[in-house]
Amino acid sequence: MASGGISHPDDRAGRRVPVLEPRGSRRQSALWRDRPPPLPAPRGFSCRTQTWPETASTRHPPTTGGPISTEPRINDRIRVPEVRLVGPNGEQVGIVRIEDAQRLADEAGLDLVEVAPNSRPPVVKLMDYGKFKYESAMKAREARRNQTHVQVKEQKLRPKIDDHDYETKKRNVERFLNAGDKVKVTIMFRGREQSRPELGFRLLQRLAEDVASAGYVEFAPKQDGRNMVMVLAPTKKKADAQAERKAEVARQAAEREAEHEREKAERAAARARG
Repeated sequence: MASGGISHPDDRAGRRVPVLEPRGSRRQSALWRDRPPPLPAPRGFSCRTQTWPETASTRHPPTTGGPISTEPRINDRIRVPEVRLVGPNGEQVGIVRIEDAQRLADEAGLDLVEVAPNSRPPVVKLMDYGKFKYESAMKAREARRNQTHVQVKEQKLRPKIDDHDYETKKRNVERFLNAGDKVKVTIMFRGREQSRPELGFRLLQRLAEDVASAGYVEFAPKQDGRNMVMVLAPTKKKADAQAERKAEVARQAAEREAEHEREKAERAAARARG
């Protein structure tokens, strides 16, 4: 608060609002002397902590429901009078009461799992639910491991590229295509080269013919501003390329192991002769 100011209550909570008046003035003394008494705070309300009275809504705040479960209902969680029962080996038992189905599951030492809840009546099956969940998790993990993601590689060329540089770029494109990835080939024009787009078009056609054994033209050459773009797609799938690469790695490892064993046998024979 500025020097020479005073405060007097100006609201229900008793907060003091600064009133800037000259120090020692009559108005300052009158305001301080004739200030109205502070109003009492509402019952259950504290001016310092500013907490409202406890009510039913604050005592028991509304709770939102948790995440919806995607797991099937099993055993006593199935709350329908009748179900269509399927045996552990896939045999059709028929429509039975839920009590009889649960009794059969208890006698067989298996779980009663609801596999088709939207059917009328719902379809349930006798199975070992723990084993079923484990096998499902293993299948999902194997599927994620085997899934492939096709990437789009890029190679940039100039219209007047040297033959040696062209061969290097072509080998890179062939390597990408053999790995099952797409390749985006970009011809970059500069200066007066922009008036000769046929140079880039012929270069892209030459590259497509040279790598025809590994890929094909998915998007024909197209002018894009100062660049000309062409997209090549592989002839083999990504999964097949990965399988071939794994087989090649395994073959090379077997050859190295055989070579190591042969050298080991030769050394042992030399020691025996010596």
